[in-house]
Amino acid sequence: MKLNCRLISCCFLLGLAFDIPVTSAESAWQNPVIQGFGKVQSMPEAAVQPSPDREYKILFDVTKAAKAPEQVNPGLEHIARLINIFALAKVPPEKLKIVAVLHGPATAASLDNRYYREKYQFDNPNLELIEVLKRNGVIVYVCGQALAHSGFASSWVNREVTVALAALTVLPVYQLDGYALIPE
Repeated sequence: MKLNCRLISCCFLLGLAFDIPVTSAESAWQNPVIQGFGKVQSMPEAAVQPSPDREYKILFDVTKAAKAPEQVNPGLEHIARLINIFALAKVPPEKLKIVAVLHGPATAASLDNRYYREKYQFDNPNLELIEVLKRNGVIVYVCGQALAHSGFASSWVNREVTVALAALTVLPVYQLDGYALIPE
């Protein structure tokens, strides 16, 4: 324990000596656009910064479920993180074209609250984030084939999500239209 305290004290003093800001890591987290989701830290000196002059066409392949039914889907959270990172880099919202397709274990995230609650005994924690993503221009699809395989009717899908024929059609169609794929 003494060694840890000395090490921490040493690091603190070195930080002061070299004028390195000593702040809480938690205080640096931000949600500039998607409030409450996808927290990010500003790193203006980091390499590979997005250019505000370029248009970005991005396709998210969302296949994983949350670890627990009361948690937000990690793939949807990833989309929020990207939007927040690009906002910190001053990329105008109109320069971001984002599409997401939910399938496999992520399919249930697309359900409206009634059917999600019926299946998991929890309100759907993804509804708020999906609504905010849609308001920020994100197109959200769910794979119709995954719905059928899961025993879900398309009428059970949240109104903010569009039922696509299949993820197998969404993925190649958008990639052929120049969208960069971000898999999970």
